[in-house]
Amino acid sequence: MTVKQFFFIIILALFTYSCATTKDRKLDTTSTTDSSDTLRIANDELEYEIIIIEPGFNNWLVTQRPRGYYNQQFLEIRNRQYVIEYNQRVVQPQRFDPNLYIQQINYDQYTDYGYEVNYLLYNYFLFFERQYKQRFFVSRG
Repeated sequence: MTVKQFFFIIILALFTYSCATTKDRKLDTTSTTDSSDTLRIANDELEYEIIIIEPGFNNWLVTQRPRGYYNQQFLEIRNRQYVIEYNQRVVQPQRFDPNLYIQQINYDQYTDYGYEVNYLLYNYFLFFERQYKQRFFVSRG
């Protein structure tokens, strides 16, 4: 895998809480969300894929600040911080619930994933904090 390639999958679903069926969607920067419980973002050129399987995420997302509210640089900085903290929790199953922190996220700060990926990842972290009562940072700017 080169630095330009990026593979990561976020699959965080508590199967005991979800009996709903899911479907995959391929998103680009012009896509909108729906009530599906599975969100797939892929880019064949950069060879990355994000899959979010989370009941309620898409419904929650439409209630958040709209695309364009944050600039891409802000989202990239926050996502790097979240990914570092999240990955540290993955490797500490004795301290953090391994059912929540399943798999590390491979987020390369030198790769331009574009606005849509950064927007969705940032909002997923916000959703994750709220949904599972997790706190990644003491204060939020």
